[in-house]
Amino acid sequence: MADTSFRKLRRFNLVMGCLHLLQGVIMLILATTVISKITEFKPQITQIYLSFNQQTQSLETASRDLFQLPFGILVAVFLLISAAAHALISIPKKLNDKYNSDLEKGINRFRWFEYALSSSVMLVLISTLFGIYDISSLILIFVLNASMNFFGLLMEELNPKDKAGKTNWSPFVLGSIAGLAPWAVILIYMLGTGNFDLVPWFVWAIVITYFVMFNTFPINMILQYKKVGKWKDYLYGERVYIVLSLTAKTLLAWLVFFGAMQP
Repeated sequence: MADTSFRKLRRFNLVMGCLHLLQGVIMLILATTVISKITEFKPQITQIYLSFNQQTQSLETASRDLFQLPFGILVAVFLLISAAAHALISIPKKLNDKYNSDLEKGINRFRWFEYALSSSVMLVLISTLFGIYDISSLILIFVLNASMNFFGLLMEELNPKDKAGKTNWSPFVLGSIAGLAPWAVILIYMLGTGNFDLVPWFVWAIVITYFVMFNTFPINMILQYKKVGKWKDYLYGERVYIVLSLTAKTLLAWLVFFGAMQP
């Protein structure tokens, strides 16, 4: 029965990987050849630093342009990373065997490393839509979001399926704090003017969509460790993660993609 479940899960990963790949390729074509507004939308990333003013004999804030962010291409890369991850755990036999053996222990290292990369790329892109162009802020947002996912991995490593006693929830709590911090920065930028009626519709759509999807992943984890209903089977929770990943990434990718086309 375990072998049958793993074979079904492998096919499921392949199908989901193909769906990510198809969307990523379509988006890449749209971003590079079809929709000129997306092709031309490249936020200018800057560096803020202190400069000594000889005339006033004081330190003053200065900035310089570093590079333009290829926005549309990176949204497509966000989906292609997920496609590559599904292929990685499904096609090479050794990696598929490692994936299955980890699942038997209640751990999926591949998931958390992929989330750490893909979701951090997406959060950086969302940040630029809200006007965060400083390279230092974007690096911190990327690392904090990646850390949140690494805390998810630590949660599974500290609480394997065969562990006796109480569940250690400290990685879950610390990961939640790390994950909320970038959104505190984004909301400061978003709500700074106080003119909420001037905030474009797609901005509210991105915030609401991300907030809802953001909370479904920890809810799935809680149900797994509380062993509620079908979540007693770790593989069921794994399938839910895969479905949530496709749903969240599809909604966010297209919202952010077309958000770049707005005035």
